[in-house]
Amino acid sequence: MAPQPSEPPVPTAAPPSDPTSTSANSTTPSSSSPSSKAAGFPDIVKNDPKRTGFDPKKAWWVNYFKLLTGEITPEGRFHYLEDAYRRHEARDCAKCEQWRDWAFEHSPMVRFMREKVGELNGTLDERNVVCRRCPARLTEDGAVHRQSGGFSPDHGILICANGLRDRYHLEDTLSHEMVHAWDHLRWKVDWVGDKNLKHAACTEIRASMLSGECRWSREAVTRGNWKLTQQFQDCVRKRAVQSVMARPRCKDDVQAARVVNQVWDSCFSDTRPFDEVYR
Repeated sequence: MAPQPSEPPVPTAAPPSDPTSTSANSTTPSSSSPSSKAAGFPDIVKNDPKRTGFDPKKAWWVNYFKLLTGEITPEGRFHYLEDAYRRHEARDCAKCEQWRDWAFEHSPMVRFMREKVGELNGTLDERNVVCRRCPARLTEDGAVHRQSGGFSPDHGILICANGLRDRYHLEDTLSHEMVHAWDHLRWKVDWVGDKNLKHAACTEIRASMLSGECRWSREAVTRGNWKLTQQFQDCVRKRAVQSVMARPRCKDDVQAARVVNQVWDSCFSDTRPFDEVYR
């Protein structure tokens, strides 16, 4: 990796409120703010019941019936799901915390990474690995921007409780962010890209490669993407590019792909702290 060794501590106090590193399904900055507008981000689409058919003032079952009968548009379906996530936030967070505690206790990957973070004088536990609802954004270009989790050097790891399918999905997400935490302790990563985006690209390549989120069963069965050759490499590259694109200093997908390609050979071959790709 490009950065030189350094070992800043990971704080163990406050939960993450503004993660600077997100997983592959990253949320782009809101364009409703002046700075986002100046940066050229598309406007955030607000719900209009007359246009979408979804009315949050009506009972949930009324909207559900309208959804089943096709009276709610695809845009309305997005707003319907976001409303459901708000209503079920407490339930989703409680389940997420249960799965997190299971991973701390039983997941070989999570236990190993927790041990390696500890060897670098860092601590990851229930105090700084937190579950929260992560709002998604629908932009006027039709893109839905979601995130599965994030890592902040100042706060810890965020797990998006409303985006989890099962405890194994949490295991992959948590493992991804733990690789970021290890990288931060081992090298002082330029997360935002103030100097250049190579640091961010490298840690995203490593996190997607080592966490297990690009293994064949996850990519082919869950996401429906499969091919006979280069599937693993293509998945890692694609998710790294998507994550780099979410960085404030990244101009577009062309720059993100170029930076990922520049560090690909060295970072894809770097499996530390593992001897080889575990999953």
